[in-house]
Amino acid sequence: MNYSIETNPLETLKSDCLIVGIYSNQQLSSAAKIIDDATNGLLTSIVARDDIAGNIDDTLLLNVIPNSAIKRVLLVGLGKQKPLTAKNYRKVIAAAINAVKKLRFTSVVVSLTDCDVEKVDVTWKTRQIVEVFDDAVYQFTVCKTKPVDELMLTNVAITTHEYQASEAKIGLAQGLAIAEGVAFAKHLADLPANICTPTFLAQQALALSGNFDTLDTTILDVADMEKLGMGSLLAVARGSLEPAKLIILEYRGGDKNSKPIVLIGKGLTFDSGGISLKDGAGMDEMKYDMCGGAAVLGTLQAAAQLNLPLNIVGLVPASENMPDGCANKPGDILTSMSGKTIEVLNTDAEGRLILCDTLTYAKRFQPEVVIDLATLTGAVLVALGRVPSGLLGNDDALCNDLIAASETANDSVWRLPLWEEYQEQLKSNFADLANIGGKDAGTITAACFLANFAEDFRWAHLDIAGTAWRTGVTKGATGRPVPLLTQYLLNRANA
Repeated sequence: MNYSIETNPLETLKSDCLIVGIYSNQQLSSAAKIIDDATNGLLTSIVARDDIAGNIDDTLLLNVIPNSAIKRVLLVGLGKQKPLTAKNYRKVIAAAINAVKKLRFTSVVVSLTDCDVEKVDVTWKTRQIVEVFDDAVYQFTVCKTKPVDELMLTNVAITTHEYQASEAKIGLAQGLAIAEGVAFAKHLADLPANICTPTFLAQQALALSGNFDTLDTTILDVADMEKLGMGSLLAVARGSLEPAKLIILEYRGGDKNSKPIVLIGKGLTFDSGGISLKDGAGMDEMKYDMCGGAAVLGTLQAAAQLNLPLNIVGLVPASENMPDGCANKPGDILTSMSGKTIEVLNTDAEGRLILCDTLTYAKRFQPEVVIDLATLTGAVLVALGRVPSGLLGNDDALCNDLIAASETANDSVWRLPLWEEYQEQLKSNFADLANIGGKDAGTITAACFLANFAEDFRWAHLDIAGTAWRTGVTKGATGRPVPLLTQYLLNRANA
């Protein structure tokens, strides 16, 4: 869709539909009052009929607007007449786009930046409109042969006052970059594993770097990783015919001597569980085990699009985990790139095996901070459900920065402890570490395993197994945590 900022008076605009707010006490928003005055009290007379309560998520479409170039008005409930919370503001926007996206409109004007929202500015409000609209209209259609209902909506104008136009334009640019990064991550994740292989993922990274002068991509193949001693990562790939890849993206937007922020995303393009085979039910969703890698690509795209004055490195270990005769077995002992040995007690705990060698590799960039993101444990669903991602790390300041970014981005996280006592569960009789720590505290012990390979830098881990995709009738990737990571980078750029 094409987005623009509109500062002309509402009553002079032409559009298929104007979106304005109404409170639950039947009071119109300031934008709605302007249209009400221009139409001789039309909105007031309709609201008086009690056709809309004005609660959050309520909508009412007015199909005839006499003597106006605006063909329709959509009233959207704002709830009680007080500042909205950030989450409720996004609910209002979602209700608006869901009400109009299937109708035969080609253009809408959105006048929701006039709503009072707690602790945010016009930049943030504008950005949310773009992000929520784009998320709502995303469709994965590349594998369908029959035509699908195409979205008619092509032009979205966001209104604001002239004195706020520059702030709104910043929000528009941020919203577009984040929305496009999210869509890129969602598309890669929604592709089936027979298309989105490690090689395909590497090709997408190369194509991405071709679009930006500030972004370079290097691909390490199996022979390269063997020379580096990545015995843990390569053991996961042994059971697959698809060769593993280590994707390295380097974004150079900052000072030449500035240490980079390193983002590591798990790129398991399909996870059968290996010899420790998963149950068949729901195994199709294991194409989503590369959502961390997809989010790294989406975040790097957003950073490059925004020309952030930072140096950023994205690392994506890409592999499949399959159960053929060459696959690693329970009881095998692997030697990681760090030299630490690992006893494999469960081949379905493979994500940490590819991440640990990538964490070791990250040291060569002399990073300021390292953040890894992975669909790592089913245990995080038990602990936190599908609302926040799990956050663990060895540095309080970094974790606090991520929490602050998550609150701004509405891409929530919840921090879990990384206490030394949990390391006891990873002890092995035969190697330096076991790759699982038993049934208790699975998300924490997985992070504790990774912590053994992140001792030389400030590090945080995001377990996104509950947030990277939706299941059931709305099955599909979410693109999280691209908004969180991009906000973290924006905060760093503005610091």
